[in-house]
Amino acid sequence: MCVTNLSNAASLCLVKSKANIHRTVNPQSPICSFEVNHKRVIMATISASSSTVPVEHVNQKLSGDSFIRPHLRKLSPYQSILPFKVLSEKLGRKPKDIIKLDANENPYGLPPEVLEALGSLKFPYIYPDPESRQLRAAHAEDSGLESDYILVGCGCDELIDLIMRYVLDPGHKILDCPPTFTMYEFDASVNAAQVVKVPRKPDFSLNIELIVEAVEREKPKCIFLTSPNNPDGSIISDEVLLKILDMPILVVLDEAYIEFSGIESRM
Repeated sequence: MCVTNLSNAASLCLVKSKANIHRTVNPQSPICSFEVNHKRVIMATISASSSTVPVEHVNQKLSGDSFIRPHLRKLSPYQSILPFKVLSEKLGRKPKDIIKLDANENPYGLPPEVLEALGSLKFPYIYPDPESRQLRAAHAEDSGLESDYILVGCGCDELIDLIMRYVLDPGHKILDCPPTFTMYEFDASVNAAQVVKVPRKPDFSLNIELIVEAVEREKPKCIFLTSPNNPDGSIISDEVLLKILDMPILVVLDEAYIEFSGIESRM
């Protein structure tokens, strides 16, 4: 039996030969078993295919990168927005002189009523309602949907990621129509899904003919559509949307900027 320290004193891995395992483990037990005590010491018993364990495998030096899933190591970093402080230093302008329009933010600040409500919150020192019942009820009243059909998230990014976690297995495909919100492609890559791209036309409208061909050929699980589109603001017509809804694919309609469009939500 040999013991190797994988990362620190709190993570120990015990590797035993097959003969030793038969003497110490019930034959009906799993080949690889794990035991955890309250000191967070993880003990792993691993059987070898032969009576000895090659020394190079036991003594292999591990790094933090070794534990990262292979497809994530190849993932390009998501280019997030720049906060006011960084943008101010980069442009040489004061934050108060900058109006940001790239993140669906309110350039006018919070209304006085919101500031007052935040200042009078009851129990601000405990976790809020994890089901966001009050907020969902308000959304239900505004949209006409039942609150049971409304999910609240920390921005669209979290909701997009949650949808993909629910419907995509590794290797599944999504349909993306660039140029559009890059988070669809990024989250798909994080979830080990493949991205089938159908570029938009020169006027940024959807190429419905190519979308039909891609759905028939690639069999994607879902399609993400933005209306108004990010970054050009184009609107998906009812005719095009209805054609896509007739396809055998989950349709996710992202209306993050709908309040700026002057048209009603499709909900």
